[in-house]
Amino acid sequence: MRLLHTSDWHLGRSLHGVDLIDHQAAYLDHLVDVVRAEQVDAVVVAGDVYDRAIPPVEAVTLLSETLARLAEHTTVVVTSGNHDSATRLGFGSALMRDRVRLRTRVAGLAEPVVLPDDEGDVLVYGIPYLDPDFARVELADGPELLARSHQAVAAAAMRRVRDDLAARQGSTRPRSVVAAHAFVIGGAPTDSERDIRVGGVDQVPAGVFAGADYVALGHLHGPQTVSGVDGTVLRYSGSPLAYSFSEQHHAKSTVLVDLSGGRVRTSLVAAPVPRRLADVTGTLDDLLGAAGAPHTDAWTRVTVTDTHRPDDLYRRVKQRFPHALVVHHRAAQSAQSSRATAVTSAHDPLDVTADFLAHVTGHGPTPAEADVLRRAYEDVTAMERSA
Repeated sequence: MRLLHTSDWHLGRSLHGVDLIDHQAAYLDHLVDVVRAEQVDAVVVAGDVYDRAIPPVEAVTLLSETLARLAEHTTVVVTSGNHDSATRLGFGSALMRDRVRLRTRVAGLAEPVVLPDDEGDVLVYGIPYLDPDFARVELADGPELLARSHQAVAAAAMRRVRDDLAARQGSTRPRSVVAAHAFVIGGAPTDSERDIRVGGVDQVPAGVFAGADYVALGHLHGPQTVSGVDGTVLRYSGSPLAYSFSEQHHAKSTVLVDLSGGRVRTSLVAAPVPRRLADVTGTLDDLLGAAGAPHTDAWTRVTVTDTHRPDDLYRRVKQRFPHALVVHHRAAQSAQSSRATAVTSAHDPLDVTADFLAHVTGHGPTPAEADVLRRAYEDVTAMERSA
């Protein structure tokens, strides 16, 4: 049995104002080619298919065409992520052809897609993104709600999966794959994943997924393995494109997963790179000279370090670096202090708020104030996810 694991397509996303839909389409063309060349039995897409709950028409069209093309050659299992609207992504799932299986409902997470081969069945369980504020109600076994945490709802989901898996065991144990969209402890994040903290915590222990042979993870954009319990392989496929400068050194890829002879073997298939990302720093004269030559075709974040801001800076930088996405002027002698005070998307919003309070009032928030700020922030992010 050969699977292809991918995730975090984020169809409809832009990069500092650059529309990426053509580059995303090129990746999906590549994905179809890999399915054909590698004779893939199923493609597993572990969430964040779209970049937002209400995707642009071009993104919806691209997904529709891609699923139709993939279904000509293989089975496709798609789950929803925290960026997706599970309801919109899952619309029409009951009407889909047999080779396109959408898993976006919490109630259906223990109903596997059964893939038969010569060694027996492979069961693919699709766990949609579990927002604790909603899933703790749906996954509760009685009147008492689950704890308000990612760990509690993920553990409850996996209990249902393990119960179904146990009920299907006969003379041989069926092989199992779980597709899940979560931040598993041990994974390395980037600047471009949306914050999913609830109760101040966003992570799930890897041991929650014990019992599965392979866990196809989505959410983190860097391809990486995560240490789990013996017998369970956990891996993030990562996003197919770089969606922030923090991802500029990633080797983007898709995961080929072979399940045979009681073993799980994985290998990576390099994804096409539409244009590399690079940070370029130096005086304007240096950047207009030899120092800038290797980066003229890259998407660049340019930091000019002249003591005084050069005249006509933006035009001169863009003339040298036509694909520059960000242009800063930061004098060399103040670069260190600027780096300490500049607020970027990589900063924790709650830390930024605490620093602001300390700056204005002379002291940081009390524990009670910090709790109010945290709950307010989580309420806002929850509304964004459900929009």
